[in-house]
Amino acid sequence: MIKNRRHKIIREIIENKNIETQFQLTDELRKHGFNVTQATISRDIKEMGLIKVSNGNSSFCYSFSSGVLAGNTFDRAKKMMRDNLLRLDISANIIVIRTLPGTAQGVAFCIDGLAWKEILGTVAGDDTIMIIVRQDEDIWELTNKLKKLAQ
Repeated sequence: MIKNRRHKIIREIIENKNIETQFQLTDELRKHGFNVTQATISRDIKEMGLIKVSNGNSSFCYSFSSGVLAGNTFDRAKKMMRDNLLRLDISANIIVIRTLPGTAQGVAFCIDGLAWKEILGTVAGDDTIMIIVRQDEDIWELTNKLKKLAQ
């Protein structure tokens, strides 16, 4: 839970300030009550897929990549599912996934990134994801793939 809250604060910081170094990000997080190390910040940057972009002043600051997942998409989706999945239920051609609070959109983003042919689309709230399965007969195959992803 602490990591999820920290990631939320990092997102807010990155969206509102030009953060050029891990030291600056560490300092900002400490202002928000998070006592973190550089190693933790480095892991967070990798997990969140942050990249450095030009800020127009001949320097670079952290930003979010344009819809591209950092690293291996499957490995990222597997980690997100393993860390955040609480429950998975099915009904007709819909799979409902319950996640930890605040993580559903990130998990859905990773699932979308897999581009599995069985998935017509996903809708995510705070802690719930609805996956619309393209064809009814694909529901069990997709459910098994998602369960394996969470192991």
